[in-house]
Amino acid sequence: MAERIEDYALLGDLQTAALVGRSGSVDWLPFPRFDSSSCFGALLGGREHGRWLLAPASGGPATTRCYREDTLVLESEWQTPEGRVRVIDFMPPRETKPDIVRIVEGLEGRVPMRTELVIRFDYGLVVPWVMRLDSRSLVAIGGPDGLLLRTPILLEPEGMTHAAEFVISAGDRVPFVLTWFPSHERRPDAVDPEQALVDTETFWRSWMGDCSYEGEHTEAVRTSLLILKALTYQPTGGIIAAPTTSLPERIGGGRNWDYRYCWLRDATFTLYALMNAGFIAEARAWRDWLLRSVAGDPERVQILYGVGGQRRVPEYELPWLPGYAGSAPVRIGNAAHEQFQLDVYGEVMDVLHQARVHGLDPDDHAWSLQTNLIEFLESAWDRPDEGIWEVRGPRRHFTHSKVLAWVAFDRAVQTVESVGLSGPGERWRRLRADIHEEVCREGFHSGLNSFTQSYGTDELDAATLLIPLVGFLPADDPRVLGTIDAIQKHLTRDGFVERYRTQERNDVDGLSGGEGVFLPCSFWLVDALQLAGRRADAEALFERLLSLRNDLGLLSEEYDPDEKRLLGNFPQAFTHVGLVNSAYNLSHHRGPMDQRSGADAAP
Repeated sequence: MAERIEDYALLGDLQTAALVGRSGSVDWLPFPRFDSSSCFGALLGGREHGRWLLAPASGGPATTRCYREDTLVLESEWQTPEGRVRVIDFMPPRETKPDIVRIVEGLEGRVPMRTELVIRFDYGLVVPWVMRLDSRSLVAIGGPDGLLLRTPILLEPEGMTHAAEFVISAGDRVPFVLTWFPSHERRPDAVDPEQALVDTETFWRSWMGDCSYEGEHTEAVRTSLLILKALTYQPTGGIIAAPTTSLPERIGGGRNWDYRYCWLRDATFTLYALMNAGFIAEARAWRDWLLRSVAGDPERVQILYGVGGQRRVPEYELPWLPGYAGSAPVRIGNAAHEQFQLDVYGEVMDVLHQARVHGLDPDDHAWSLQTNLIEFLESAWDRPDEGIWEVRGPRRHFTHSKVLAWVAFDRAVQTVESVGLSGPGERWRRLRADIHEEVCREGFHSGLNSFTQSYGTDELDAATLLIPLVGFLPADDPRVLGTIDAIQKHLTRDGFVERYRTQERNDVDGLSGGEGVFLPCSFWLVDALQLAGRRADAEALFERLLSLRNDLGLLSEEYDPDEKRLLGNFPQAFTHVGLVNSAYNLSHHRGPMDQRSGADAAP
């Protein structure tokens, strides 16, 4: 059985990612890309679906673990009766032939170790053909995939796997390098594991050297920025939502989705965090990815794409995988790419506007794309849609969707007025005013004194917390204050925010069963409280959210307040973005919410 979600660490090379448990087992690794099939899939099943264990033979979780400062180089230490040992895990960023390197280091005494390599290609379905090249090399072939393991330790066959036991003494360093390659190509050259370690540390620290954050939560912010960078697909500039699929929103439930794709919404939130920390190159790369991906008819803009910009990411199930902790089905692909979601137009317009504000060099193609999107939105903003939460029930007039349609026109007007680019500013101003009037009339419930999830209902939605953050209304507007109060009273569990009510009736999203509290929404509440002048409440909630991070500073999408455990895909970009932006907003300078909304800096 897989470990608790919070017991995993992330390794990444800007092309794919691995999850390593406290046990020393790599339980998730798709090669060669984030959205490829896995060669280690025990996270969604068991040992038989692929894993790579490297730990003391006595077993048990690591006594301590940490990332080396400002890197994704993981150090896990075990204190055993025989001595103390460390395993150093990392994935060197490289252009081709991705690999994972593991170095065992003896610290004290003589510790018996065990390694167990269970390779299962195609999400645990394909048992590879394995052959020994020499005493230091094994190669595994299955269909298009090849893996080459190089190590001085001799692994022997054990059934349908390979394993070895050895003793590590103080001062010893024993490397293991596992490299992926296309099975039809020649085997990759050997990697020097010690040089790869130096290169990997240098890469991450050099990148982090550009970080401009100087607030009060440096460690949490810098770790979150590392995670966001690790979720960037370097060859194209695309940014994925999470490196995993089908980690459940409720243990045993069916709300299990594949997040290894590039959501326009998630990517724009990610870029706010990166740009405010000084990482403009990522904004430029993402803009270029965006222009390539959405090329064509603006009516056919998708809410998500593959890391290379591909449009087809069909959703299907893997019946041979039982799912994390029995949470089935396991899904690959995501049918939400076929949905119509109005809010992404506002997010794209906003992030491209913010990129200019942050000094990104102008691009005529980008403004051409924006004007085409706005032209389509002129005739589409009043349509019902599936909304930010990608409901699988009937389309509705979601309040948040309309607010973000207003954002799209507002940013277009700002660009014409402040940047001087050409466009029908007067017409856009009229549409902006029309949308604003409609939302305030149809989306506000006087009885609840709150904005609601959709027109004509009394259901609440945490997405309405964004109304002051995007500048739709000032934070001290009575309707905004009423919305904050209503959400705190009716849409929280143990002080953390739910997206919307799922347990009582599910006619909105078309799904059964409940879910955990949604951590990005809880960070939105931090921001809304801060803007509303309730700084003490904002700081208290922020500190509680920080306490939910695992020992390495990682957060998933959701949290179960009853079981006190993380839920959902892990780590989640949306959540770490919320952490970074809230940290900025609580700092004593202008933060992302002020720059987006044009509001005065909070006291």
